[in-house]
Amino acid sequence: MYGLTALELARIQFGFTVSFHILFPAITIGLACFLAFLEARWLYTKDSVYRTLYQFWIKIFALNFGMGVVSGLVMAYEFGTNWSGFSQFAGSVTGPLLTYEVLTAFFLEAGFLGVMLFGWNRVGPGLHFFSTVMVALGTMISSTWILASNSWMHTPAGYVIVAGKVVPTDWLEVIFNPSFPYRLAHMVIAALLSTALFVAASSAWQLLHDRAVPAARKMLSMALWMVLIAAPIQAVVGDAHGLNTLEHQPAKIAAMEGHWNTAAKDDKAGFPLIVFGIPDMEREETRYAIEIPRLGSLILTHSLDGQIRGLKDFPREDRPNATVLFFTFRIMVGLGVAMILFGLLGWVLRRNGALYRSKAFLRLAVVMGPAGLVALLAGWMTTEIGRQPWVVYGLLRTHDAVSAHAAGPVALSLALFVVIYFVCFGVGIRYMLKLASAGPAPDAHPHEEPSYGPGSVVPAAIAAASTPNPMAPHGQRES
Repeated sequence: MYGLTALELARIQFGFTVSFHILFPAITIGLACFLAFLEARWLYTKDSVYRTLYQFWIKIFALNFGMGVVSGLVMAYEFGTNWSGFSQFAGSVTGPLLTYEVLTAFFLEAGFLGVMLFGWNRVGPGLHFFSTVMVALGTMISSTWILASNSWMHTPAGYVIVAGKVVPTDWLEVIFNPSFPYRLAHMVIAALLSTALFVAASSAWQLLHDRAVPAARKMLSMALWMVLIAAPIQAVVGDAHGLNTLEHQPAKIAAMEGHWNTAAKDDKAGFPLIVFGIPDMEREETRYAIEIPRLGSLILTHSLDGQIRGLKDFPREDRPNATVLFFTFRIMVGLGVAMILFGLLGWVLRRNGALYRSKAFLRLAVVMGPAGLVALLAGWMTTEIGRQPWVVYGLLRTHDAVSAHAAGPVALSLALFVVIYFVCFGVGIRYMLKLASAGPAPDAHPHEEPSYGPGSVVPAAIAAASTPNPMAPHGQRES
């Protein structure tokens, strides 16, 4: 297929399938937490808007959850079909970690998902809320195990190699490997930001079309608070993650920065931040570079005269693709800055009382809707392509991990995946966007409390929590 080898086709296939898959868990994590918050607010305030929003977003959550499960199953098979060398070498680590995910997170989600989706009128409010919280907790636990496995591949720890295979010696070191805390925090916040921007876009669309105004205002307000708080935190976490990567994967950092030359030890000039350029792997330089002196040193070493190793300091066979990393990293960072500015602009408009009236801002919110997911994809590409040419960093090269296939069968399966994914998931995504653009249905009985089933009794704790706060009377202006 176009002269590509089986290795290149297998990489493209896995990259394609995981790029589709990663979008769904991100929204699932964020929406599960959002739904738990909405139901908690409903139980506390009895404000029917929260109930309306819960019943609206749970439909999108269910659709997204289903697509995430189906798209994730494919990758498990790919480990065996296309990456048998990796499975044989590191399966003793990654296999148990993925099993722990199934035994803890997936079973937890599966056990309570039915109650969450179909139990609103069949179980008591306490059990239903508990089910929602358990599903949200399950998404977080799932992220923990998946990120532990992925992080171990970047910064392996707690193992020995026996007869050419990895043997775990300390599971705490395996799980809590050096990059795990940074990757987990970075991914979870990215999921929350992606969901907040999706919710903000949906609510802005409703307001632009004068539909479901009370509910749309409420969810726009909540989404913008999340963006305002989470986007700057993500920048801080990203900086810490970058310092960790500099320590453990210096070639990746050099490629991301388009930095080729290692300065002499007595050089106190620092190194610049290359805002734009085109890294050339053959000529070993970044062409058309636009630089800001010393800023690269300040960002990466927190010192104006700090230095890092350049790409020329690494053998050619150990260098990641600087041309790709340079741009994916800047897409991620650029969108991160845009999210921070978007959150600040929303805060200014809120203070001026123009948040829900500014058509220009509402249109901007719609445009920013996919920004979180695009940034997440760009960040994932930066992380995974930057690990090359290693599958397990420093231990197993990618060309040693691939299965012994001819290019033809891999090309055929890749072509089938592309067609099936775009048809099946394309329809699912289109339907999800249709639901999001339609908005919540008007509440026909705004003052009617939901029926949780014949003879159901509200637990005392929930009943007490349901008493409105006298300091926050129903109907006060949203701020």
